[in-house]
Amino acid sequence: MAVIVGVHGIGKYNYYLEAGGSAAGAAAAMRLKWDRYLHAGLGGESPHAGLGGEAVSYFSEIAYFSHLLHDGEDDERGRRSLAVPESPSQEVLAAWLRNLGVGEHVTGMLKSFTGWLLGKLDDRSAAFARLFVPEVAAYLTDQGRREQCRRVVADAIREHRPKVVIAHSLGSVVAYEALWAEPDLEADLLITLGSPLGMRNVVFERLLPAPVNGRGERPKGVGRWVNIADKDDIAAIPPALRDSFTGIDVEELVNLDWIDFHTAEKYLGCPALDPHLRPFLA
Repeated sequence: MAVIVGVHGIGKYNYYLEAGGSAAGAAAAMRLKWDRYLHAGLGGESPHAGLGGEAVSYFSEIAYFSHLLHDGEDDERGRRSLAVPESPSQEVLAAWLRNLGVGEHVTGMLKSFTGWLLGKLDDRSAAFARLFVPEVAAYLTDQGRREQCRRVVADAIREHRPKVVIAHSLGSVVAYEALWAEPDLEADLLITLGSPLGMRNVVFERLLPAPVNGRGERPKGVGRWVNIADKDDIAAIPPALRDSFTGIDVEELVNLDWIDFHTAEKYLGCPALDPHLRPFLA
């Protein structure tokens, strides 16, 4: 049944560490979780089905790239630090907060204001920012790492030839760029979840290929594009992408959880995916 390639979002470096520094191990562990999350969202009563209780498999692979956004030196807590200079990360933070309506007048001295800006957020938003901002900055400002991440996604799609690509969070940016960069890649359906693709002054203007006349476009090899975003997701700003991209067939605004507003578990477990995926899962 495995007809889907998944592309993960922010904050997944722990999978790499827990797999002993293996990207393949990280991808395999994540695939088991994504299968379980999606199975629950499609109405499954348990994470197992069939004779003998074999696990349901929807995903051929989760394209794993988080390790490529980290450098090789461990920080004081034994975790590898993000491969991004402080200044670009601060610039992304300030621009992202302007999208949230915080710090509109901050124009300089970003380092001095970073702590103050985070202090303006509630606890959940501040914790999210500490994951979202550095990883987005690392991807967008280091072209070598950017190309490596895109290559991981492109290779997974080329190998498995999925009917569906489901891309979450930052993964939607990587998948969008990979599908454009490799014209031979095809998918009947692209589903973006909690996507920051339309975020002005952070992601949108930096996309490759660059938007033309203020508009991006559905990748040529994609048959349909469905975008789903939680109304409170502070990564999906704006939640609707049709004002920024042509070729989006369906957009749905959902209400996942006021605290757990961005996780893959909540998005994959959302009933909104069901009607779009059912034709591919027969």
